Order: sequence, then structure tokens, then C-alpha cells
Amino acid sequence: QVQLVESGGGLVQPGGSLRLSCTASGIIFRLYTMGWYRQAPGKQRELVAAITSGGSTNYDDSVKGRFTISRDNAKKSVHLQMNSLKPEDTAVYYCNTKINSDYWGQGTQVTVSS
Repeated sequence: QVQLVESGGGLVQPGGSLRLSCTASGIIFRLYTMGWYRQAPGKQRELVAAITSGGSTNYDDSVKGRFTISRDNAKKSVHLQMNSLKPEDTAVYYCNTKINSDYWGQGTQVTVSS
């Protein structure tokens, strides 16, 4: 059974940083692309960043230069380092992988506010 568990969200002031983590179980983690999505109130869920099994990354334009995705295959974890946070980054952030179908974590709230 595939399970993804996120951690690391919270409240931060504009310009601050947070690091999200997602730990996977039930999959051969090193084989799969991992992604971080977010969903703000009243908006559709959107891809923030993804990292392939080979370590290639891609980012939404809105976070390029501020967010960094990384993975640790030994620990079956993927991380999202978020710097220079803006109020518009406020959302629930979800970890994702696709193995025939989508698997999602429970989400972690990130709130950027003064």
C-alpha cells in the first residue's frame, strides 16, 4: 500500500523560509518521479516542483529561484526548500507520485502572513 506523509508546514512571515518533507512507503521509491503540488482556497491544485528518478527537476515559473526540490532515496524522502516566501505561496502543499494512478499525501498547510 502506497503511503505518503508530509511534514514541515506552518506559519511564516513574508520573506521567510520553510522546508517541507515527504516520506514514502510501499513503493520502490528510487524508481519514481516525485512531485509537490499546492492548492490555495478557491483555486485548482497546481504543480509546484517535481524531481525524476534521475534527479532532473522542474519548477512552476512562480517559484523558480526561490524553491528547491530534492530527494534522498536511502530515506525514501523528498523535500521542498522554500525561501523568500510570499503571501501568494499560502496553500495546502501535497506530495505526489504517479504509479498507474496518482497517490497523494494528506497535505500540510503553509501560511505566509505578517
